[in-house]
Amino acid sequence: MKSQLTGVLILCILFIFSCKNEVEQAEPVDYNTLTDQEKRMPENALLGLETNPELETTLFASEPMLVNPTNMDIDARGRVWVTEGFNYRIQIHKNHPVKEEGDRIVILEDEDGDGKADTSKVFYQGTDINSALGILVLGNRVIVSCSPLVIMLTDTDGDDKADKKDILFSGIQGIQHDHGAHAFVFGPDGKLYFNFGNSGEKLLDKDGNPLKDKTGAVIDNSGNPFREGMVFRCNMDLSELEVLGNNFRNNYEVAVDSYGTLWQSDNDDDGNQGVRINYVMEYGNFGYKDEMTGAGWRSKRTGMSDSIPLRHWHLNDPGVVPNLLQTGAGSPTGIVLYEGSLLPNVFQGQIIHTDAGPNVVRSYPVKDDGAGYKATIVNILKGNKDQWFRPSDVCVAPDGSLMVSDWYDPGVGGHGVGDLKQGRIFRIAPKGKRYDIETPTIKTEKEAIQALQSPNMATRYLGFTLLESMGSKAEAALKDMWSSSNPIFKARALWLLTKMDDKRQTYLNEAIGDKNADIRITAIRIARNYPETLNPVLKQLSKDSSPQVRREVAIALRNDNSSEAEDLWIDLALQYDGKDRWYLEALGIGAQNKSAKLYRKWLAKVGSKWNEKLGRDIVWRLRDDQTLDKLVELISTSPEPWDDKLRYFRAFDFHSEPARNKALLSLVKKDSKNKDQVVITALPHFSNDFAAKNPEIKNMLNASLKSYQGTTEYLELVKKFALKSKAKEVFELALDSAQSQIGIEAFKLLIDMDKQDLIVASINKSNSGVVVDLLGNIDDWDAMNLLTDIILDDSNDSELREHALNSMGKSRRGQRKLISIIENGDLPTTMDSLAIKVFLASGHEDLRKQASGLLQSPELANGKTFSPINQLVKMDGDVANGEKVFQRTCVACHQVNGKGIDFGPKLSEIGSKLAKSALYKAILDPSEAISFGYEGVDLKMKDGSEVRGYIASNTENYIELVLMGGLKNRYQKNDIQETVPMDGSLMTSMAVAMEEQELVDLVSYLEQLK
Repeated sequence: MKSQLTGVLILCILFIFSCKNEVEQAEPVDYNTLTDQEKRMPENALLGLETNPELETTLFASEPMLVNPTNMDIDARGRVWVTEGFNYRIQIHKNHPVKEEGDRIVILEDEDGDGKADTSKVFYQGTDINSALGILVLGNRVIVSCSPLVIMLTDTDGDDKADKKDILFSGIQGIQHDHGAHAFVFGPDGKLYFNFGNSGEKLLDKDGNPLKDKTGAVIDNSGNPFREGMVFRCNMDLSELEVLGNNFRNNYEVAVDSYGTLWQSDNDDDGNQGVRINYVMEYGNFGYKDEMTGAGWRSKRTGMSDSIPLRHWHLNDPGVVPNLLQTGAGSPTGIVLYEGSLLPNVFQGQIIHTDAGPNVVRSYPVKDDGAGYKATIVNILKGNKDQWFRPSDVCVAPDGSLMVSDWYDPGVGGHGVGDLKQGRIFRIAPKGKRYDIETPTIKTEKEAIQALQSPNMATRYLGFTLLESMGSKAEAALKDMWSSSNPIFKARALWLLTKMDDKRQTYLNEAIGDKNADIRITAIRIARNYPETLNPVLKQLSKDSSPQVRREVAIALRNDNSSEAEDLWIDLALQYDGKDRWYLEALGIGAQNKSAKLYRKWLAKVGSKWNEKLGRDIVWRLRDDQTLDKLVELISTSPEPWDDKLRYFRAFDFHSEPARNKALLSLVKKDSKNKDQVVITALPHFSNDFAAKNPEIKNMLNASLKSYQGTTEYLELVKKFALKSKAKEVFELALDSAQSQIGIEAFKLLIDMDKQDLIVASINKSNSGVVVDLLGNIDDWDAMNLLTDIILDDSNDSELREHALNSMGKSRRGQRKLISIIENGDLPTTMDSLAIKVFLASGHEDLRKQASGLLQSPELANGKTFSPINQLVKMDGDVANGEKVFQRTCVACHQVNGKGIDFGPKLSEIGSKLAKSALYKAILDPSEAISFGYEGVDLKMKDGSEVRGYIASNTENYIELVLMGGLKNRYQKNDIQETVPMDGSLMTSMAVAMEEQELVDLVSYLEQLK
């Protein structure tokens, strides 16, 4: 028997060594040698990713266990809950299959601790959660965000199936849109935090009634006072609803740390390299749109930044909270605060964020910066080889490891979907760390305290709720946690200890004396929930050594109109250092609804020092009309450089109209060495009615205008004051700047001023080619009529007539005009072949088909056909020739590195955002995935005309459209009959103007733009 066992043992050892030898001899797979199909297989998923050297990435789950994960959460047992988006945008993607039973919420579980999911079960499935963008697990309840609803699903019997459904909120817009309702999170204070992007628009209760913020303001995007994307807080029973920040574009998710500090990411208008990370200073305006008018960032304003990424967020405006960090181009998604200890120190207590655009999971280590923060970037996981890696969310598991969901798709943004079969979850942890999680028992104070210390939100929720229900019985256990050397644990304990009425003041007193500024900040935030405790706390901390603590004191004064609050604000303002924008904006938030009293008190205290840097900033930031005389004085007498004074002109726009007009009039009457500059810069800030009725202003304009001839300012003032006498100068400006936006706008102004005679007189002169190009660029019916006259006038030489026809073909309006010419039989047959070429390059299928019958051209009717995309991606292209194709076909609508027409999304980094197959798809079918903000509209005017473009600004009085060619034009709402969204894209498929190899070359060129 012994010899038999020995023999078996020897065989086992030999087998182990044999296996080890095979592993050692196995050649590592070279990702670059794999076929595209092999690269997409789950077993090769890790080969296309690059992990931070201090960490290890493993594949936790993949298809068919899940597909298209949009958001996730991890429960206290370490199970991953995932919302799927198989049915994303099914109303647009007509050719995609549909799950008639609706999308799913699946629970993925690793039962043996090997770091791989063994089971996938369906918690809930239904059309009411199609493309849900948020999930939060709270014990046996799950909050799901899916515009127009936020719903609560409850598992009443513990079988991992939802048995009960309740509506929490309704009316949120952005249905089947990633700018709608986003995920809820559980805060350290026991409250719920959530947000929606700028398609959300409004928040209604379960019965469809409008909801109000705690201050009484209706929650909608009307600008009274809120705009665009918002972030919210409420109690677990949905009471005490607050808007904590507004004017974001698409704040995809919110993260809250244990001190109650909020962090978000926000997406820019595609291609403008302005993706940002925000510390959400509570009640702040974050500047996506003009706070006062709702105008977009493209609309001209005094003092706007030369840098588009900065201009994008109105950062030069008073009342806009600074950005923590700008990360360039991207499509930011999930975000979390990592408060565990498993990962290396650089990630502890820091933001972890997913950005699907550049295929990356990052951390942003934060450092104090005055009253705010600054951050750097540390990559955690990057799809450096596999561009289909599209991280959609990141969560912290109970063991402190990270889970990252991967939508897995060739493209991102613009609502495009290229893959419906795949999706992954990755686990990130230090090398060799098993995913071995025991189901927690949370029944005693000790177990609850342990749960409260977990890095996992769902576990903390269970600990928090049990301790809260125990009341004073939990004090001893919480007091031990409060004595911890870990400030994160201290803060979590403090929120609960101060819920005990008879102990609140004791622990607040201890907290405001704590050496850690974050604990003192937590004390202020807690005291705001208990008004009787607030003023004593604020008084003790109003002269704190930390500007961040004083920031919180200022914010806590918002809407407190007591004399004590005024005195505290004055103390805080006197401590402003003249350079900390975070602190300045906190002062502005704290001054809300009491600026007049504060300004008078502050001015009496500060005396002549108001004209020092610290005082000038406060004058610039405060919204009381009493500051206007000081703005006038600063512009007139301040020794600051002229460019620095532009911000004072901009500040006028944030004051009431009558007071602003009066102050501006006093300003332009003053004599100064830079009188012309003052007049020209001040005039746009007058209200139109006031300026038009005041001859004094018009006389000043005429005296100062000459020195600004040829500038944008000159053109805007001619337009504002309808100075038809300046038509000749405007015409010369258009010719001199024909290749720029100002030249196009100047020519459009001539048309608007009925000065076509100047244009007609220039035909057949040396500049006629420039004139013809300008007429085609301004997309105007009057311009099309002038081009028609040139085409049909046989006294013109043939080259000029053909040039005019080509110019007419640049726009849809021009092509429609050309069809009417052909229908009337007016187009010379000698020009038929040129017209066919125009319509071949059009991309407007309806117009091509119409022209096909009129011109008897089968080529137009059938269009061009290309090889399938799966074959095109295998073809080799010539990058140099692709750039030439781009210059010929795409530059009229897109910019690369600042060159081209600024109409469609900028493409300077498009190769980072779209994989090769997605690039082909975008070119061949641009209506399949339209970037948000570039959706076309038709304005039906009351005079019967029609204008097509995309909306740059939509204010109370006007809509500003960006037209083909990049021209921006404003249309008064009184003149608009109807605004009709387009079904398809403004961006036409230019592939019809290419041969197949040219298309391949173009994609090769675009692919390397990174």
